[in-house]
Amino acid sequence: MIFYEPGQRDRAVLKHDPFKSIIAPRPIGWISTMSASGAVNLAPYSYFNALASAPPILAFASEGVKDTVAFIEETGEFVWNMPNWDLRDAMNASAATVPRGTNEFPLAGLTQAPCRFVKPPRVAEAPVALECKVTSIQRLKDIEGREFGNILVLGQVVGIHIDEAYVSDGVFDLAKVKPIARCGGLADYAVVTELFQMFRPR
Repeated sequence: MIFYEPGQRDRAVLKHDPFKSIIAPRPIGWISTMSASGAVNLAPYSYFNALASAPPILAFASEGVKDTVAFIEETGEFVWNMPNWDLRDAMNASAATVPRGTNEFPLAGLTQAPCRFVKPPRVAEAPVALECKVTSIQRLKDIEGREFGNILVLGQVVGIHIDEAYVSDGVFDLAKVKPIARCGGLADYAVVTELFQMFRPR
């Protein structure tokens, strides 16, 4: 059994930090935002998940204040777009390092679609898009109480868009959608292609 303290691993044993690979697979936070002046941003986030279902709450963390967080702080709104196998290259293109203020939609060959309750556009090609209003923005702290630059954003889902092509007999068909997930490493991802069921014991 290998043991080490974070930041102090033996690099001869573990060449790359395995933390992101251990907590995996993780759904990708493909977040679209709009500034108060109307600038649009689209970016994928590795630290993302759902935290509650009633009401539905999503959370993602940004390593530093990027356009996404800056726009959210101005408007209090964002959209989560589900990246799937067919959109993997577009999602990756939206992660490119570009000048501040760049709209990643045309850069990734994607179409902006309007939302019902929030101003940021959604990705028209995405199988699912969730409109969100921010409930909390927190500067994360370590055990010494020091901020270290990461920002946690929580948002309540106020509108849900689902492509009807992925609904079978009234059930959202996740295996048909083929969502992709982040798996750590330098560039590791996974895709969901099949499901299995296990029912909770009574």
